[in-house]
Amino acid sequence: MQKSLIMVLVAALAGAFVFSQFATDLAPFVSYLVGVIVATLIFTIFATPTVNRADEPYNGPTMTLYVGNLPYRVHEGEVKTLFGEYGPVNSVRLVRDRKTGRRKGFGFVEMSEAGAKKAMTKLNDYNFQERTLKVREAKSQENEAKTREAE
Repeated sequence: MQKSLIMVLVAALAGAFVFSQFATDLAPFVSYLVGVIVATLIFTIFATPTVNRADEPYNGPTMTLYVGNLPYRVHEGEVKTLFGEYGPVNSVRLVRDRKTGRRKGFGFVEMSEAGAKKAMTKLNDYNFQERTLKVREAKSQENEAKTREAE
């Protein structure tokens, strides 16, 4: 259940109690309804809109990080939360085995360039869920192909 809904219900019950004390001729359900209406009005008028910046994609310069030695049980949301402490995260891709569908223990995080640099320094060799992470700048497949051709 959402926290705001619980707050409205508690405020409605409190409002119903207050209305029932002052207006003894009202039925209890009417007091409850008046409490719900008053509480809803109070919350809609005084509630500050929350901006969830974690869901908005970052539009500035980005960098893709390779994250190795991830726990096999980790989910994209957990990795996004971890890297989100250092800057806006656009995407998290955890690599899976094509045949079994199980995670391979590494993935890629696309995030703001400044945040990626901070995350690289802070999270490389960081102990995360009993595993020591390896965080590097991801190499593009084009660069790898050129390097192989040069050899």
